[in-house]
Amino acid sequence: MLRFMDWSVVAMGCLLVLVALGGRWWERAKARKGAGPVRGTRFFWAWLPLLLGLGMIGGNLPRLLHASYAVVMTMDTLNLVLAVTTVVLVLRAARHFFRGRGLRTLE
Repeated sequence: MLRFMDWSVVAMGCLLVLVALGGRWWERAKARKGAGPVRGTRFFWAWLPLLLGLGMIGGNLPRLLHASYAVVMTMDTLNLVLAVTTVVLVLRAARHFFRGRGLRTLE
């Protein structure tokens, strides 16, 4: 049962990668029709699912395929880089989202 759950995490990662690719395709199709892409949602529809899906795949697939120790450690290092990249992109998107709002003080 546990092995099935591990493979389901890999399948969910593949699904997230497909959603990210579909989001990018959808954005390009809308841009061809003349509608300008919305910059705030581009991150969430394209990059966030892609990075999360790659992290899910890279975290479980080498272990499930009984890869060597060096391969598992390389994938763990790449997953750390993906996690840091995701955090940086989320912080940049949050800064962009909250930039125009500013803190309001009681007057």
